Amino acid sequence: MKTKRLGHSTVEVTELGFGGGPLGGLFTPLPDEVAAEALAAAWEGGIRYFDTSPHYGIGHSERLIGEFLRQVPREQYVLSTKVGRLLVEQEAAGRTDEFFQVPATHRRVWDFSRDGIRRSVEDSLTRMGVDRFDVLFLHDAEEHFEAALRDGYPALAELRAEGVVGAIGAGMYDTGLLTRLVRESDVDAVMLSGYYTLLQHSALDDLLPACAERGVSVLAASVFNSGVLAAPRPAPDTRFEYRPASGQVLERVHRIADVCEAHGVTLPEAAMAFPLRHPAVAGVVVGMRSAEEVRRNLAAFARQVPEGLWSDLAAAGLLDERASQPTP
Repeated sequence: MKTKRLGHSTVEVTELGFGGGPLGGLFTPLPDEVAAEALAAAWEGGIRYFDTSPHYGIGHSERLIGEFLRQVPREQYVLSTKVGRLLVEQEAAGRTDEFFQVPATHRRVWDFSRDGIRRSVEDSLTRMGVDRFDVLFLHDAEEHFEAALRDGYPALAELRAEGVVGAIGAGMYDTGLLTRLVRESDVDAVMLSGYYTLLQHSALDDLLPACAERGVSVLAASVFNSGVLAAPRPAPDTRFEYRPASGQVLERVHRIADVCEAHGVTLPEAAMAFPLRHPAVAGVVVGMRSAEEVRRNLAAFARQVPEGLWSDLAAAGLLDERASQPTP
């Protein structure tokens, strides 16, 4: 599988990365053995970039990915996690975590301070049982952006200067705030959730031009928009941006699927190919929860998508004209 370098760093990621959110029990519980099989299938298929976060299953995703990666040579993979939330132990008392289907054994505490970030990194290293991270991201800082920019970014830059981590950045959905970060700091990469996909192209207005200008890499996450683009045709109860998809969204997705099918392409194939057409995008990161899902996504990712698909989508008013142009 092809690799690309993140910004001006020496870190290189495979163009398809494994997103660890589903391993934390996103939407539905996930048995540990199923998660292990998914990770093994990803490795077998050539994926060498793994992304996780303390937020995913209040540490469970980190633990599962760490257990798997300790079985393979450290120099053969790239690992990223995120900072900004500390996990504080508590009595679950029979409760389930409010975001993931795991027992509520911990609560999250926002902390973008220097000490908080260093503690978060140490906690994550302990949970995962690894010796280092290759990439660290400020996570979900939309409501805490000034603190993240003022305190969190310098803390990550310090860790990078010390050689603790190879590349730094932020993982968010707000393209405007990510653009500020790119222009006002010296990050290597940003992970954009959901806003450079077949359905949403707003990153073309601000973030992607800024990243191209500053030499910052983009990792496109949530390319299936929480599920609505993950199958050849969306089910009526599918999700869009973590909520049930509206009739308007479903109608648009079916129209996109019509054009895809005319070119012999499925929605997931087009959804994974689309972001990589932009020169600033280094890879797509896809959340996966089973070996079957991993193999299906690997096959879709390997599909060569006809160039005419993009121009036809633009002609139908389904794709921003700027995104339909051939990749430089």
